[in-house]
Parts: sequence; C-alpha cells; structure tokens
Amino acid sequence: MTLPLLPGNNFNPRLGQEKFHKSHCFDRRNEVSSYVGFGKSGIGGAHLPGDVPSAKTSKFPRGQGGSQPAWVAFNRQVLCFYGYCQEPVHERREERFRLRKVKVYFYLEDDTVHVEEPKEENSAIPQGTMIRRHRIQRPAPHDETYFTVDDFNVGKVVTLYARSFQLSGCDQFTRNFLTKLGKEVPENDDMPGNPYSQHRKALKESMQPRRPYEQHDTLKQFLEHDRQVLRFFCLWDDAAENLFGERDRRMVLHYFLADDTVEVLEIYRPNCQRDTIPVYLHRGKLPKSQHSVHQPGQKMSRTILNVFGPMGEGGRHILDNLRTGAVNVECYHHSDLTLGRVVNVYGRCLRLVDCDGFTKNFYGLPDDTGDPYVDQVPSPPPRPVPPHNDIGIEEDTLANVKHLIPKPPKKDFVKFMEKDRQGLNGHVLRFMARLDTQRPIDQDRKFVISVFLSDDTVSVYEPPQRNSGNTLYLCTSHLKETQVTHCICVRATLKKLR
Repeated sequence: MTLPLLPGNNFNPRLGQEKFHKSHCFDRRNEVSSYVGFGKSGIGGAHLPGDVPSAKTSKFPRGQGGSQPAWVAFNRQVLCFYGYCQEPVHERREERFRLRKVKVYFYLEDDTVHVEEPKEENSAIPQGTMIRRHRIQRPAPHDETYFTVDDFNVGKVVTLYARSFQLSGCDQFTRNFLTKLGKEVPENDDMPGNPYSQHRKALKESMQPRRPYEQHDTLKQFLEHDRQVLRFFCLWDDAAENLFGERDRRMVLHYFLADDTVEVLEIYRPNCQRDTIPVYLHRGKLPKSQHSVHQPGQKMSRTILNVFGPMGEGGRHILDNLRTGAVNVECYHHSDLTLGRVVNVYGRCLRLVDCDGFTKNFYGLPDDTGDPYVDQVPSPPPRPVPPHNDIGIEEDTLANVKHLIPKPPKKDFVKFMEKDRQGLNGHVLRFMARLDTQRPIDQDRKFVISVFLSDDTVSVYEPPQRNSGNTLYLCTSHLKETQVTHCICVRATLKKLR
C-alpha cells in the first residue's frame, strides 16, 4: 500500500545531499563519438530513470583474461556476418518483396556496428554503405542499452533502426571467436532466392538479338600486343609528284600491333614555312591500293544475305556466313613493312628508311643507333653568291644575301686594338711596286703599297713626279684576293708580292 503524495507522507530524497555535479556521459573513442555514461550516476550521484546499474563484480573469475583495455586487446578485430533483409514492393507485378544481401560488421574494440550492401550490376538501387559505423541502441523497451557481441550469432534476427536483418552465416574468424566465448554457432544457411533477380535472369536468357551476330575475336590480339607500337622513319619525295614539292619530307609511321592500325605523323623542320598539323594521317586501317568511296551498305562489318518481313518492327535478317558479295579490302600488315620498301598512303609514296629499337628487336634486326635520315637525303647544291654590286665593300653585298634586313659587317675589335697605330709605331707593311705593262710611258711609274694589319686594308699611292704629266693614282681595297677584284693593278701586284 502506497501513501498519497501529501505533505508529511513522503520524504525528500535530496535531504542531506551535498553533491550536485553533472556526470560526464559523452566522449570520443578512436575518433568516434560515443556514449560512455553507462555506469555513471546522474546529478548528485543518483541513478537516472531507467539506468541499469552495472554489476560490481565481473562474471568472469578473477585471474582469467588479460588486463588490457578492449581497444588494445581487440584492435582491428572485426566479426563479419552474412545476412539479408526483406523489404516490400508495392504496385509491381514481377515481385511483391525484394531481398537485399548485406554484410554486418561488429567491431570488438568499441562495440560499433557497420552494415554494408554489396553492389550489384544494373540493380537501380542505391547500394553501398547502408548503416555507417557507430554504436546502435537496442530496440524498445531496452533502448537505453546498446548492442554487444552477445546479440550476434548465425540464425538470429537483429533489428537495427526498425529494419530486421536475418543473419544466415559468418566467416571463419567470427566462428572461431564465438566458439571461444562458449557459444554454439550453427552452420551457414543458404540465402533464399530473390524473385526479381530470378525474373531478370529468365528475361535475359529469353532475349534474342534482333540482328544476326557475327563474332570477331580480337581480344587475344589486344591482350598480347597492347601498347606495342612499331615505329618507322619515312621519306616522301614530294617533288616527284608536285612541281613545288620538297624532296625530303620526313614522316614517322606508327603501326599498332593491338588492332593492325596505322598512324602517320610529319616532322617539321625549323622555318619550313608549313602549317604544323599534329597528325598527318589519323589512326585507322591502311589499304594497300586506292579505291573509290564505297556506296552506303556496300562495306559493312556483317554481310546480310536477305531481308524479309516488314521493315522495322517484326522484320528478320539472315546472316551470310560465306560473306558472299562482301567487299574485301586488303590492308597493310606488319609483315608487309620492311626497310627500303615504299608504302602507299592514299597516293603518297613513303619510303621506309629506318626504325626504332623496339621495331628492330621485333623483326630481329641489328640495333644500329644514329640519325635515321643520314645518307638518305641528298645534300642540297651550294647556293651561288651574287657578284659585288660596287656599293661599299664585298661584306656589305654578302650581308644583303644572307639577311633580309642588312646588318653592318662585324670587325675584329681585338685585332684592331693589337695592330692599331700606337704613337709613332704603326703596324703597316709598305712595298714599292711598278706597273706590269709594255707601255713605255707607264714603265717608270712607281707606287707605294701599304698593308694595314689592324683591319686588313690596302692602300696604293703613287708619289708625285715633277714634269711626269701623270695624275695622282690612289685606291683603297681589302687585302684578300676575292675582295680586290675591282682593281686590276692592285691584284697583279699582290700576286707578285706572294
């Protein structure tokens, strides 16, 4: 019999209480937020409503087990259970319910649970992590406690957030661990079939292709020769085909062994005045002979012998296994590519002159390193130098030939500083000369030839003679023979000086 709640009929439970602190109930363990206030009391040391006090003594005898904490003793130890959950499917004729396979992981170090659903192809269902890793409360009326290792076993039904998971099996580590705890672990059960998966499997087996299928097995060649490319260096004599073409247009031919396709690149030299196109011929099959453009339907991957029935829906096609009437285009194979051979690339005749190291090893050729285009291209004829135009010196005329904008010829400044006149000392060579002529009036004329070593110039001076009747003869030119061709008298005299 309980007394009514009237003054004087009950006692104040806080009478004489001196502690009014608030207990610490939440903390982080292994970077996971968790509730740690299971055995902790409420305000002032009193138990909270619904709090089950923990036992003062352990159920295991003293002296058994290790003294390490759980997060150290069970580090990286996870129990794995196989199971499935059933969810209803409404308004669908093919299925009334759907079974979803899951894996339930229980982490022994902190009693956290993680549920993962394996992904299936074309399931149209968001799969993957179904419940992320954290501590999960038991269903009501025990929602103040959390799941432990005692709640998981093969054959049990675990309810996590109002969804029931049937545990049908576990891995070998989980079986051994539960056996050591003294639990009896049943054998793994087979999962029941999913009606929708069975319906899709039957539908896939009953499907027939609308067009006949002809199989071309190229997977073996791709797996054996993937990323293997034969590289050839080629020359194209465009001058033989084009009036204004070049004789030595350099090309690189790539042959892909994975699918027998060919790609052609062009090597552009500096100042070739051509547009730099990345790819000269895109990757594809290279036919050996030129042919016209095929009509639509003339060249196909499959050969259709006959078409009967209505066009579109309901029509049938018959495959010609003998490929009668098919257009067979012979394309280049790696056995057709040898050094020195001419390859016809849609009317461009490319001559194979060399290849790289991998290609030589593929064909069993000796590995000779060097420039592949050396001794393959004839050297261009030397360009003639135009004659001197009598304006300035010959270096000025040569500068007009070599440069679009003429530049003044450079002088040897070091030689000028060493051989220039220093005070009364000058580096000048003087010679006495006369004219080599048969005219009596010019045989007695005398000249002074001065050679200036600072800039390799020559001056010819005739000393004046009284009553000779000759005018002053003076000319200046370079010392080199090719640069003094405009003065006949100086050229003849220099030959004698040598």
